[in-house]
Amino acid sequence: MKNYKPKGRLEPSKYIEGILKGDRVLLSRAITIIESNLESDKILAKEIIQAILPHSGNSIRIGITGVPGVGKSTFIEVFGKHLVDKGHRVAILSIDPSSQRSKGSILGDKTRMEELANMEEAYIRPSASGDTLGGVANKTGETMLLCEAAGYDVVLIETVGVGQSETAVHGMTDFFLLLMLAGAGDELQGIKKGIMEMADMVVINKADGDNITMSKMAKRQYQNALHIFPLADSGWSPVVSTASAIKGIGIDKVWKEVGNFKKLVDENGYFIKNRNHQQIQWMYNNINEELKNLFYGSETISSQLKYLEKEIVASKISPVKAAQNILEEFKKTF
Repeated sequence: MKNYKPKGRLEPSKYIEGILKGDRVLLSRAITIIESNLESDKILAKEIIQAILPHSGNSIRIGITGVPGVGKSTFIEVFGKHLVDKGHRVAILSIDPSSQRSKGSILGDKTRMEELANMEEAYIRPSASGDTLGGVANKTGETMLLCEAAGYDVVLIETVGVGQSETAVHGMTDFFLLLMLAGAGDELQGIKKGIMEMADMVVINKADGDNITMSKMAKRQYQNALHIFPLADSGWSPVVSTASAIKGIGIDKVWKEVGNFKKLVDENGYFIKNRNHQQIQWMYNNINEELKNLFYGSETISSQLKYLEKEIVASKISPVKAAQNILEEFKKTF
């Protein structure tokens, strides 16, 4: 089964040509190959990525996260439509929570962003987070490159929620947007300091109706909180604004600030410096992932791990000693 090649796979050149022509069907099929764990697909995926690499990187990559109930999907749909109206082509990569049994996606943003999904200039790809650290889909980076090669000049990466995944998404995007709510208790509680420090912009969403006054108060609180943090390496001072995605208010302000950020980091050289750093980190992430797959994919290691689990439960060996033993055994295979 390990070398099984699924029916219907095309020659690499067909996927490459289709992607470069902006064919959404072939783009989707290529992404499916990239997400696959089959050895034959991994070989095919590497060839596709290598070929499209010179055509990628020409987008602004925006990470979007927010607290539960903030209305991320509504915001992203309205924001995406705004960008399309401005003449952009938008790709939305949504990292969905996964079923721990099947590792499949249990949510589908195409059902939550119906209008945007039907636009020719937009492409939405929900991905299951599986067991990758922090809930970030393992192949999101490669998917992003394919979307860029297909001509999408704005890539939005939506994360599962406020948690570890934000660090990973921040590490693959240019601009990090944090969506917050007003009137949900203490505004500065329930949000990790580290995520606040990563934010290039904080948007208080649902600033409409009876919530306008509270949203303005929340805006002042966040502005005061952000002043405590040291200036980011980019030289950018984070911006706080209010918006109502459902009313379409404040959306243009978000895109304007993204433009201001891009202008600054282009001028001071941070944009290229950050992209280069991300590329190097990406290499190490892939090495770590491959080593993990190599280790857990070994039948010998798998059977010995089961034996060691029983030994640990029976208090015949400590977890530390068990780990040392299995790693020593793994080293013998090289």
